[in-house]
Amino acid sequence: MHGTGRRLRHRALACAAAAAGLTLTLAGCAQVDTTAPSTVRAEAAQGAPAKFGSVDCRKAKCIALTFDAGPSENSARLLDILKEKKVPATFFLLGKRHIEKYPELVKRMAAEGHEVASHTWDHKILTKISDKEIREELNRPNEAIEKLIGHKPTLMRPPQGRTDSNVHEISKELGLAEVLWSVTAKDYTTNDSALITKRVLEQSSRDGIILLHDIYAGTVPAVPGIIDALKQRGYVFVTVPQLLAPGKAEPGKVYRP
Repeated sequence: MHGTGRRLRHRALACAAAAAGLTLTLAGCAQVDTTAPSTVRAEAAQGAPAKFGSVDCRKAKCIALTFDAGPSENSARLLDILKEKKVPATFFLLGKRHIEKYPELVKRMAAEGHEVASHTWDHKILTKISDKEIREELNRPNEAIEKLIGHKPTLMRPPQGRTDSNVHEISKELGLAEVLWSVTAKDYTTNDSALITKRVLEQSSRDGIILLHDIYAGTVPAVPGIIDALKQRGYVFVTVPQLLAPGKAEPGKVYRP
């Protein structure tokens, strides 16, 4: 790895070492060449139509609702809520014990217009394993998802947001763009749905990417209130690809607001 790559890797690892679990403060790792949704849209061809649906986030006050580490026993209820509220989401799915266990929910997510993406196979920290293991962590869910919905995901979220130039290179090779976040409820620390809602609302802003986990008991009950409150504030919910349209995510790049 050349000098720049080593510096990026060391910087990313230092950020990761300073963080506890998913409390990673991504601002400290901004040197890992992240791209904002607004930048993607600005660089896209003028007058191009949005890739999905009719929402134009160049004009609308868009926000993306994303869920990590499912599907789970809570996902069917979540999908019911999203359908009732007419809200699309982006699901970063785990393979082991999740895609394997709930294949019909993966199919339902795609059928109901949600973006199906990867959160790796077994939630291994990609910056701490070999290149071979990284490829396995990314390839296995890609293949499993393709068998269920007919195409491989184009987006992935690295576990705990921990990434580096090596992960970028392998992701590019596999046709994956990385998506981080700007809003976290830290729902892995509490089952208090009111607190989860409060945390999301306090952090939300235009072009935000909200990170939640439908595997935790308090999260899905918080979703209706989050949706209603943000709609009242004028937000339009979109998938991550819609947030970037008319531009699109490029393999090997990292996106966050």
